[in-house]
Amino acid sequence: MNHLTIQEQTIIRQIQAETKKKNVDNISRTEAYLSYFKKNPDIIWAFLASMVSRNGGWNMCDLQGSIFPQLITDMTRKQLFLTYERANWLIFNDVYPQLLVYQYSTKMNRQMFHLLPYFHVSAFIQKEWYRYWKENDKNRLTTCLIINEQNVIQTPVIDHPVYKKKIFKSKLFSFQDWLHFSCVLFPTCGGEVYGASVNGFKSLSKRINLGKRLANILFHPRLFPYFFEFAEKTPHTGSRYDYEQYFKIKSGQKTPILRATFPIIEHNQHKFEDWSLRRRVPPSWMYFPVDNRQPIHLTDWYFSKSNQLQLILALQKTLQLKKWN
Repeated sequence: MNHLTIQEQTIIRQIQAETKKKNVDNISRTEAYLSYFKKNPDIIWAFLASMVSRNGGWNMCDLQGSIFPQLITDMTRKQLFLTYERANWLIFNDVYPQLLVYQYSTKMNRQMFHLLPYFHVSAFIQKEWYRYWKENDKNRLTTCLIINEQNVIQTPVIDHPVYKKKIFKSKLFSFQDWLHFSCVLFPTCGGEVYGASVNGFKSLSKRINLGKRLANILFHPRLFPYFFEFAEKTPHTGSRYDYEQYFKIKSGQKTPILRATFPIIEHNQHKFEDWSLRRRVPPSWMYFPVDNRQPIHLTDWYFSKSNQLQLILALQKTLQLKKWN
């Protein structure tokens, strides 16, 4: 750090402090991404991150809602929460300094990406920020941020022995994968829901492909204004009531709000390893077109999934089956 100017050293400290302050829980992260996008609308990934982060909060709160506590053991629900939270935290910890370095660059009218190594970000994404500054290709940058962040969580979360054994190999996870319950939803204030479902969450390529599909849906010229209106108008609480309040028919599921349900988790910073030195980026991640064959309007699908869950709960009670772990 010695060869940096006083101003650069100050910027690094400010970015570190700002990242720590905003990376407290799912609510603060979701708000930070949205507020960043409003100030820097060319970084469209930030709006995608905010909307995906909302979904993370809803998934967390489902664990304490009206259905899952009756289906899944306390221990497994706690592990699931910690898995969501760890992935959420790691992504924010990695990406928010990048976003702030870019913001400083635009403010000062000169690129400051030589500061990125001080935040331990991958060589892959450092190159892409330089490229974006020159070429201003928003879609390429969005794809590269999706690739980077999914790689950031692969080793410490998806391949982590504890999460692998307790979560990704559990009956519950296979069941969610099979039924496509893990779905990223983009609601509107008109009570409609769009989005895409994930099966094969453990697969890095499938998650990257999902990210690209979600970006296509979110920034669809006709739909984007509705999603943005929802985000602006609806504070994120973690409860599915955030968007179910706009439905014509009430779904009947109850989910609590995040800050009344979960404690703040203190995370340890794992040892940083640059994923891009160990994994090459195949052309399919960068260039293959997104598969747009699946329907994206999911309002009816959402209601049928809610009914399926009620049905599973009824069967579990009737047959007096054990809770899943």
